[in-house]
Amino acid sequence: MVSEEEQRKKAVMEQEVEIIKRMSKIKHKIAVMSGKGGVGKSTVSVNLAAAFAKKGYKTGIMDADVHGPNVPKMLGVEGKNLGYSEDGITPVETEEGIKVMSVGFFLSSQDTPVIWRGPAKTGAIKQFFAEVNWGDLDVLIIDNPPGTGDEPLTVLQTVPLDGVVLVTTPQSVVQEDVIKGVNLVKNLNIPIIGVIENMSGFICPHCENEILIFGKGTGTKLAEEMDIPFLGRLPLDVETAASSDSGNPVVIKEPESEISVRISKIVDKIESQIISKS
Repeated sequence: MVSEEEQRKKAVMEQEVEIIKRMSKIKHKIAVMSGKGGVGKSTVSVNLAAAFAKKGYKTGIMDADVHGPNVPKMLGVEGKNLGYSEDGITPVETEEGIKVMSVGFFLSSQDTPVIWRGPAKTGAIKQFFAEVNWGDLDVLIIDNPPGTGDEPLTVLQTVPLDGVVLVTTPQSVVQEDVIKGVNLVKNLNIPIIGVIENMSGFICPHCENEILIFGKGTGTKLAEEMDIPFLGRLPLDVETAASSDSGNPVVIKEPESEISVRISKIVDKIESQIISKS
């Protein structure tokens, strides 16, 4: 008779095999992290995914933020239904062809809280890797919640990543928390693609001048001190906030805007690091 422990070990092994099989069909896997909440990390993740899709890459985005699954809303697919077949869970697709997976698709409403402890959260994330039929993708963006807890740690330790993009803002208190994220990634021997300084100044919609509300240069200083690449600065922008709320990423809605141009340049840098060299 097989014991419960033996059954558990067998289930874990089968899941690991399934994760390897699913992830082998995805050429490049990029995790987006920040040590601090409220830095616009999900907005950055969504626009990176949209920018890769615009360049012709088959792109997916996995929302690993269990308690704040905002990616579906930001991509205009909130309330859409997942598909189910013998091949697994079929992710929702945007009009641009971006495949999306999030806990948000399982909630009865956007106001429903996810009241889970650690094991349930890590289990859900591993299921996303093992049971979602992502198909053949060029790029999978994984949007992590802030901090260095269960969810980001599960992502970092479960799949082989091409690297991590860290998002910060100019404030020193945020920088301190981002450094913790940098050290976590380095301790796990995972490549760091670079750091993005978000909310780096405000572009006035009237005069188009950039006002440095939170200061300037701390992102580049962090990159230099931690010996990691600096990918670029993204300003506070009225249109970016509006596009996120409306479910239409700014790089798609306003492709000629200053922030869209900057995001495209960041994607070019990521592309040169992990795609053109592969």
